[in-house]
Amino acid sequence: MLLARYITRLTIRLRGTKGIMILRILYKVAILFLFYIAILTFQFILFRLAFPDPTIIYLREGLGPEEREIIRRSFGLDKPLYEQYVLYITNFLRGDMGFSFLYKVPVKEIVIDRLLSTMILVMPAIATAYLAAWLIGSYMAWKRGSLVEKTVLSILTLIHSLPLFWIGLIVLIVFAVELRIFPPGGMRTPPYEAASFIDKIASIDFLYHWILPYLVLTLYIMSGPALLMRASMISTMGEDFIMTLRAVGHSERRVMRDASRYSILPLITQLGITIGLSFAGSVAFETVFSWPGIGRELVIAFNSLDYPLAQGIFAIMSLAIITSNTVADILYSYLDPRVKR
Repeated sequence: MLLARYITRLTIRLRGTKGIMILRILYKVAILFLFYIAILTFQFILFRLAFPDPTIIYLREGLGPEEREIIRRSFGLDKPLYEQYVLYITNFLRGDMGFSFLYKVPVKEIVIDRLLSTMILVMPAIATAYLAAWLIGSYMAWKRGSLVEKTVLSILTLIHSLPLFWIGLIVLIVFAVELRIFPPGGMRTPPYEAASFIDKIASIDFLYHWILPYLVLTLYIMSGPALLMRASMISTMGEDFIMTLRAVGHSERRVMRDASRYSILPLITQLGITIGLSFAGSVAFETVFSWPGIGRELVIAFNSLDYPLAQGIFAIMSLAIITSNTVADILYSYLDPRVKR
């Protein structure tokens, strides 16, 4: 009742377009929070079913039942299931993801390091890919039916239809194994020591390892948005305002620029989906390139039965996916005047 009254009063105060937008944002943030709690709950149940006794990893170290029971108590696994669930949710919301069985350090430290490694590869690739997709998609639509447009369209369609990990394998075989132009994987040439993440990436050796997976990821990500931009641009070119711009004497470059800007809205929605899929798809891609990111670490965590680490990575990846989609939805609502109304 109190929440309903508060929302009613807030709705009365926030009138007009800005008020509606603020309410829309608050609503989506609330839904995001509830959805994340639901994901954490599902994850808690799933991992408890998959790992009935997570301390089995310590059998490899020759520990007896007494030592394992001490470890269970230290991780809170001796408590009733409902208490474990409450602690699990509250700790996650406070940023406490537990202690890694494998690395013997807090999960938070590992997740932050691996997440930064993934972002330093994924985010520049997405930014470059969407800029190129906007330009190439607009050009293909403007030159529709030409030989250049048909050639580029065929290439992008082929790339978009192939699995990313398969493209990565082919590129590695050609450029790393056969031609030996690039290293076969990893972030740096071993052995190396880095006191911080900045030290890890502030070198020519890092760029040498980074450039090949960056180019492959950029090319693959670009294919889908470029095709979407082309379709959106073709639809826009049939709008009445395009004919009006031409009728009043605007140049073709001006008409193309305005049509391109108007056609970019679908890419905003696609951007959120791409960011989420990039984190989800990083598991196979990072494994192929031996990139020490969050996706490859998830595979290591499962293989090592390190369920606190696997839980932490899975939760962060889920949060990245739903947050990126929510932000894209809010941006679309702000940019599209039809949604504002």
